[in-house]
Amino acid sequence: MAYNMSIGYMPSGAAVPDWLNKGDNAWQMISATLVGMQSMPGLVILYGSIVKKKWAVNSAFMALYAFAAVWLCWVTWAYNMSFGHKLLPFWGKARPALGQKFLIAQAVLPQTTHFLNDGVTVETAWINPAYPMASMVYFQCVFAAITLILLAGSLLGRMNIRAWMIFVPLWLTFSYTVGAFSLWGGGFLFHWGVMDYSGGYVIHLSSGIAGFTAAYWVGPRSTKDRERFPPNNVLLMLTGAGLLWMGWAGFNGGDPYSANIDSSLAVLNTNICAATSLLVWTCLDVIFFKKPSVIGAVQGMITGLVCITPGAGLVQGWAAIVMGILSGSIPWFTMMVVHKRSKILQHVDDTLGVFHTHAVAGFLGGATTGLFAEPVLCSLFVPVTNSRGAFYGGSGGMQLLKQIVGALFIIGWNVVTTSIICLVVGLIVPLRMPEEELAIGDDAVHGEEAYALWGDGEKYDSSKHGWYSDNEGTHHNTAPSGVTQNV
Repeated sequence: MAYNMSIGYMPSGAAVPDWLNKGDNAWQMISATLVGMQSMPGLVILYGSIVKKKWAVNSAFMALYAFAAVWLCWVTWAYNMSFGHKLLPFWGKARPALGQKFLIAQAVLPQTTHFLNDGVTVETAWINPAYPMASMVYFQCVFAAITLILLAGSLLGRMNIRAWMIFVPLWLTFSYTVGAFSLWGGGFLFHWGVMDYSGGYVIHLSSGIAGFTAAYWVGPRSTKDRERFPPNNVLLMLTGAGLLWMGWAGFNGGDPYSANIDSSLAVLNTNICAATSLLVWTCLDVIFFKKPSVIGAVQGMITGLVCITPGAGLVQGWAAIVMGILSGSIPWFTMMVVHKRSKILQHVDDTLGVFHTHAVAGFLGGATTGLFAEPVLCSLFVPVTNSRGAFYGGSGGMQLLKQIVGALFIIGWNVVTTSIICLVVGLIVPLRMPEEELAIGDDAVHGEEAYALWGDGEKYDSSKHGWYSDNEGTHHNTAPSGVTQNV
């Protein structure tokens, strides 16, 4: 805001150019912050509580590290690889997004001008929101960050933290930027008309496939952990899940790049689909396992949020309910039935089932968007005019085909690229922790533990028959009240 010490707040001037829409700018920054809070603290809390106690710190830290590392890579080179000028039909040119001149200018995605078949006549003008580029860079960064954090869910409980530190910038650079540019930044899938409203493919399908692929190369958790991996704090897990659900208002509501009517519809559809999916998953748990699972309810919530993401502002409310029914049942079936019968799914240790909750649900969302995308709503968002889902006839059948082809590109690129990245990282440091660290967990990896069971950070040393603090190195020969010395 413009402020002058002598006359106070100025509602206009150099800091409030004519092209700036304050409402759009405010909503975009709020949306970005909501998405950021899905990761920090949302997924940090969820990951730290849904895993076995000995992996709470490591799991939370993997999310924390990824969030920070993506920020620096994003503004240094990755933003323009995703949303800048074209280098290849699927990739933008790397350059910094740090200069004042660039960041305070009106936002524009330069490769999004869509032409008719003659290559000259403009069909849809480029994306040119009424706020500064700084808001766009911020908004897109938190999407990139949460993609890496979702991917980490497949690798919890055994990936070498040093390998993860190298993996994050490499995967962001060579995988995420390709999907983002191809579908959002003006790449070939964007201009072909593949619909991905807010990241069903760019974020969820890619993180699910890449996570599963990386899990194959990293290897499994210890046998003991695979056999028993209970959450260390179910209530705290629900807190993280709640932040994830509420934050999705920014996730899907911010992608029209404006506080407009389509944004409102996207937020409403998001909640409709998530609620439906959660209820369907819970009902299936009760029918087949005789008990409602809290973890299952969270998984159903997530699959609903993921499924609606590619079509949040493109489908009607009744379609959001249908998508919720499908997302609460099909991923449930793949996780509870197919997974137990498939050798490859059994062999690959996908810790949190990200393949089912994000890859399966993301593909399902993209396909159902190809079925239910409503023509009038498409005209508010999709660059290719007269787009529609197969349910509405006309060119809708072709739209469904486009959605499937777009998904296959994302799947293929992520399998190959993630495999190459894992092989390269494996030449530098081991991908998997050594057996000693796998047996001990957080204390061996970080020298820290999530919970001080006795006293304030004190541990019991049986060899010295006393309690001590790592920080002070002091020992206390008296056990806490009610605890015997021969614990």
